[in-house]
Amino acid sequence: MEGVIKLLIGIIALVLGVFIGNFLAKSTKEELMENQKWFRLIVFLSLVSAILSIIAKDDVMFFSFLFIAIVTSRSLRWKK
Repeated sequence: MEGVIKLLIGIIALVLGVFIGNFLAKSTKEELMENQKWFRLIVFLSLVSAILSIIAKDDVMFFSFLFIAIVTSRSLRWKK
């Protein structure tokens, strides 16, 4: 039961990451244009680290890296 609660909290945090990423993308459009390559690098490294944390069976690090990847990738969506 404790594992299920931790999983639900992690999923809720990831869903909140989508909204936080959208908000940050709308409020920092100037920085997004000139730093696209760094955002892509952060997303890539976060996804690789999330995969490694699955292998290491570290749930906290897994959700942390996925949160970073989601927030950063939402910023990449706003190219206008």
